[in-house]
Amino acid sequence: MAEQNHEILRVEHLKKFFTVPNGMLHAVDDISFTIDAGKTLGVVGESGCGKSTMGRAILRLHEPTDGKVYFDQKDIRALNDKQMKDMRRDMQIIFQDPFASLNPRMTVSEAIAAPLLVQKLFDRKDKEGIQKRVREIMDMVGLAGRLINTYPHELDGGRRQRIGIGRALALEPKFIVCDEPVSALDVSIQAQVLNLMKDIQQELGLTYIFIAHDLSVVQYMSDRVAVMYLGKIVELASAHELYTHTLHPYTKAL
Repeated sequence: MAEQNHEILRVEHLKKFFTVPNGMLHAVDDISFTIDAGKTLGVVGESGCGKSTMGRAILRLHEPTDGKVYFDQKDIRALNDKQMKDMRRDMQIIFQDPFASLNPRMTVSEAIAAPLLVQKLFDRKDKEGIQKRVREIMDMVGLAGRLINTYPHELDGGRRQRIGIGRALALEPKFIVCDEPVSALDVSIQAQVLNLMKDIQQELGLTYIFIAHDLSVVQYMSDRVAVMYLGKIVELASAHELYTHTLHPYTKAL
């Protein structure tokens, strides 16, 4: 279990602009917040408000235009490529579309093992060690062992997303950006995946940024909630406070 009640992520004046034909798109515009270890910050807003871009900019999957991101008190924007690769062991992402984010030519086993090999945690020749770790992860995310050699197209959306969660957990990270991880799933499957993510968080002491456009999902998952509108955070409060004393008109409209 990770140590709790200390600040694990600090974001200061984060900006991400894209050049578009009409000029500059301010996708993320001067965002600041902190997250304590073991907690969940929910980020909610309608499509196009910059939620996913913010998550990717924090992980440097999109290089930020400006601002600071401190993870475990390290300025990740100051890291070189090698240092950033090492840092990715602690910072992972679960993508929105479980089908698009998986390589259709890779089996369940190969998809979960990929980050272990990229980070050189296992030698490629250590097939027994790799398979043992893959089976541990499959068990953790509720994937039956018989599925180990199946391909993504043979599975339903819920199982595909469990592969995505397993792949993110393979490196034993401290922090995961959950980019609308249940929005592509049926409602009945959503509850199962959300409960799984909560259980894993408590078991491993994980810290989440949980991005969604569904307020009820965010309320269920989050300790604090940030409401985004046009690239800015317009309201930030504890989940209880936000839902009982909503202040901003945009939050009420959501």
